[in-house]
Amino acid sequence: MSNILSLQEMIEKVDQLKKDNILDLSSDQDLSIAIMNLVSIEEHFFFTGAKTGNPKYYDLLAEVREMRKDLLKKIIKEYEGEVWCISKHLLGASYRLMEVGTKAQSKGNKEEAQDLFGKAYELYSMFWGLNMKLIDLGDVKKIEDGALNNEDKEPSGFGAKLGALVKKVVNCCIE
Repeated sequence: MSNILSLQEMIEKVDQLKKDNILDLSSDQDLSIAIMNLVSIEEHFFFTGAKTGNPKYYDLLAEVREMRKDLLKKIIKEYEGEVWCISKHLLGASYRLMEVGTKAQSKGNKEEAQDLFGKAYELYSMFWGLNMKLIDLGDVKKIEDGALNNEDKEPSGFGAKLGALVKKVVNCCIE
């Protein structure tokens, strides 16, 4: 039997964290979106510095990076190994997929956009699952080569379960 929590067990665990005042998910979600944008700003300062040859952009990049690190500490209080860096990259990749999805949608490529939005949300959910300690990394196993199929349309498995959890417990509209 797997140690992966059921959706109901995940919801109960998050509800308990909320009751214990450990989580303010609506504020943390807003903060996570701000952090996504800061990662993007870092990228833009890098590319602008490289394209223009003006080192002042690298100074601005360093300032934004320090701000992003300080804000990330508000969400990620405890971590092991490379979870800090993984978290940053999950947020960054999620943001980029949202951007590419939005561009695809504006070009009329709705199916592609929906696929990219789904992937962005799965990465975002993985960020929350990792940082709310809902993912037991002892249960993560190597994915067999044939286990993933490009033709799969419905998300399933642990990523889908995390996505359903985030929909239920992370609500940015609660004041």
